Amino acid sequence: MEEAVMGYEEALKKLKDCGQEHVLNYYEELSAKEKEMLLAQIAATDFSVLSSCKEKNEAAGRGVIVPLAAMQLPEIEAKKEKFTALGIKAIKDGKVGAVLLAGGMGTRLGSDDPKGMYNIGITKDVYIFQRLIENLMDVVRMAESWIPLYIMTSDKNHEATTGFLKEHNYFGYNSDYITFFMQEMAPASDYDGRVYMEEKWKISTSPNGNGGWYSSMHKWGVAQKAMADGVEWLNVFAVDNVLQRIADPCFVGAVIDGGCAAGAKVVKKCTPDEKVGVMCLEDGRPSIIEYYELTKELMDAKDENGDPAYYFGVILNYLFRIADLEKIRERNLPLHIVEKKIPYLNEKGEKVKPEEPNGYKFEQLVLDMIHELDSCLPYEVERNKEFAPIKNKTGVDSVESARALCKENGIAL
Repeated sequence: MEEAVMGYEEALKKLKDCGQEHVLNYYEELSAKEKEMLLAQIAATDFSVLSSCKEKNEAAGRGVIVPLAAMQLPEIEAKKEKFTALGIKAIKDGKVGAVLLAGGMGTRLGSDDPKGMYNIGITKDVYIFQRLIENLMDVVRMAESWIPLYIMTSDKNHEATTGFLKEHNYFGYNSDYITFFMQEMAPASDYDGRVYMEEKWKISTSPNGNGGWYSSMHKWGVAQKAMADGVEWLNVFAVDNVLQRIADPCFVGAVIDGGCAAGAKVVKKCTPDEKVGVMCLEDGRPSIIEYYELTKELMDAKDENGDPAYYFGVILNYLFRIADLEKIRERNLPLHIVEKKIPYLNEKGEKVKPEEPNGYKFEQLVLDMIHELDSCLPYEVERNKEFAPIKNKTGVDSVESARALCKENGIAL
């Protein structure tokens, strides 16, 4: 057996220092392999996030919010040739990579598999991963150049994801250009900041939020490899939108042309209270206000054309300049504390599946990365052509609505 990353005494000291000694309560009952796994997890876990439980009610307020004008469809159309040529050149020069955030499971869709493995086909198999790769392949063909694709998994779905994509021959993508890395995990705790145990040999953890993707990429050495390969821009996107364009040359060109540190694809909201975050300036820097933070005053505000001033919702498709990500990497992004139902072992070592929220998970969000940057271009895309998120089984933003939009766009399911 390989030596554990950390010895028992060292692990105990680390736990004592942060008041989490109970993590070793069952240590003597464990097999050699389980002991090794638990010690390795203790070594890898950052328990400092738990102290933020105590500061939960002292969250900082928002700064001064003013509108940030988006580049809208007519302007994009008018400059399409110029932007696209710029974007194609950057892709051909190997400067653009794509990062797929695929750490989640299909639980809300009634599936125990990674979300990307969900099959939305009706007459044939069409998987979410397949749709995303086919969208990226459109650009590969257009630029006549492969685009490095970095896929972020989590400890809950890494094996299943890598196995599934290999089994399906990466849906035609050149595997030499695919690199996997795993999302860092954050411990989950009760309301007092005491970590829950998921098993006698495993601390309960959850992915550290969509803002943790770059630090995770760095931890795995994947960001360093990208930079060594000459990649300067990363298009990061969520797994659940089956219509999004990835490494879209026109979008890449518009951000480069504008001299911006980042770009965000946005769509016009269908209702003022739609559950999407909107782009704005906060204290003079680009920012995103979540839908639940929009006051009535902000919802009712109008721009010079009489349109809503906070009209454009983000779709979790961003382009970041790596040089700027490197500058902000050492800064600690704010932690968002989310109340959740967390399965755990009780005092008797029995598994409990709570009916009500019973503790906190800790996340970093992409919107905080945006706010660290000096500039961000909100870039409008056509909602019906690029926004088909799958969050639910039926109803709004569901498998049903995504299927209808795929059909509308001539995609055979």
